[in-house]
Amino acid sequence: MNCIGLIELSSIAAGFQVCDAMLKAASTELVVSRSICSGKYMVMIRGDVAAVQASVDAGSNAGEFSVIDSFVIPNLDEQVMRAIGGNTKVETLESLGIIESFSVAALIEGADAAVKAAAVELIEIRLAMALGGKAFATMTGDVASVQAAVEAGARVVGQKGMLVNKVVIPSPRPELLNEMI
Repeated sequence: MNCIGLIELSSIAAGFQVCDAMLKAASTELVVSRSICSGKYMVMIRGDVAAVQASVDAGSNAGEFSVIDSFVIPNLDEQVMRAIGGNTKVETLESLGIIESFSVAALIEGADAAVKAAAVELIEIRLAMALGGKAFATMTGDVASVQAAVEAGARVVGQKGMLVNKVVIPSPRPELLNEMI
């Protein structure tokens, strides 16, 4: 069950409707269904690829004009779920990379692309809570790896027109790590 699907919506009411449609469409596991900042709603499921795709398709149809963004990611890198859950432990920052997105869905896709592109460690993926609906991912590793990862992730987010900013800090002050824990 390393496939996830997500639908991000502009309507809370539509979010409940979409969640129901997704769960009825195929045998998937609900990971999260909740309101997020700026009055949006997100539904994330996991399961096998075909079931997740069927659920996202059904949810997208049910959500109609309320769908902001969606994805199906087969073979999700395990770091992504740990970073979303805040279950990563980083002792020191070699270099720091940040990708910032207007969309939760685009950011998760970008974070997955980033960790698959280079040897980096995701520190955190923060999703739209107290962020005005935006999302960001932080990562660490050697400078070249972080640069490659940030570029790969930002490219994915940018292709959806959702990139806010991307930053690589080669020798971050250690105090920055305290801001992410």
